[in-house]
Amino acid sequence: MTAERRDQEDASQSTRRAQSTPSRTIFAVPTPIKQLFDRFPLLTYSPNDLPQRAPRHRDAHTLFVFATEKEAVCGAPSYNPACLKWQAYLKFSGINFKVVPSNNHASPSGVLPFLLPASAETSKPPSPVPSAKLQRWAMNNTTQAVEEPGDLRYEAYLSLLDHRIRRAWLYSVYLSSNATSLAEPLYILPTSSNPFVRLATAGDLRRAAENELLKFSAIIDAEELHRQAEEAFEALETALGNDSWFFGASQPGLFDASVFSYTHLLMDHNLGNGWTDTRLRDALLKRKNLTSHRDRIVASYFSDSRTGELLQ
Repeated sequence: MTAERRDQEDASQSTRRAQSTPSRTIFAVPTPIKQLFDRFPLLTYSPNDLPQRAPRHRDAHTLFVFATEKEAVCGAPSYNPACLKWQAYLKFSGINFKVVPSNNHASPSGVLPFLLPASAETSKPPSPVPSAKLQRWAMNNTTQAVEEPGDLRYEAYLSLLDHRIRRAWLYSVYLSSNATSLAEPLYILPTSSNPFVRLATAGDLRRAAENELLKFSAIIDAEELHRQAEEAFEALETALGNDSWFFGASQPGLFDASVFSYTHLLMDHNLGNGWTDTRLRDALLKRKNLTSHRDRIVASYFSDSRTGELLQ
């Protein structure tokens, strides 16, 4: 047998051995591991049930806000201005919704409120709507969308709310003596029964308020904050005049909701006993146009939620 013939036979035998031996790759499961899983196969479990607090009936829009369980059941106004603003606006827009008590940690955006739209698909809930998109969502999901007036004064008066009144509110609720009588029972005690957690939460709220106020001034001057807030209330009082709604509109809009979010909470009988430092509250109560504006909204849009107490 020639050398060439022997090489051909050796190559043929090598090919047959390679074909009879199972191929191995980096993805192949080692034999001991395969035997183990053959004895204990993997199981696929069904998805976990929704939490008990999650809405079971998605036939209604759900607004998640700061509120107590009792207030949420009857749809009472939230005790948080940012939440109350959108709660009122959705009512102005004629949108029916349920209120669910929540906190910032439960919000996809990290802040309240947010809305979970109604959905017929229980297995795939719709995407939540953060507060920054609530106005557009409301306009697209109602037959009586609220059109904001094109008044040139709109932005100027809005800045009074977003800056002067908001800063005075932050100081009054979180940094004055009201921190113990208002902020503690509303925002701190419900978070946990652990005293260390409560202490940490109180510190976080105080620092957040301080940091926000220090963005506008090197020092926090309580007298100056209240003076600016009183001037802002006076300007809003003049802007409203004898009209029912701001800028002479035929129905309340987002600006009315923004004003109401502060005026109502300063006048709410349920919070009234918590105002140990009453300077901000007193500044509002002198403005009869603003207090009447608040009463109109309560009577027209929150009449089904402890009306008698709200109007006191």
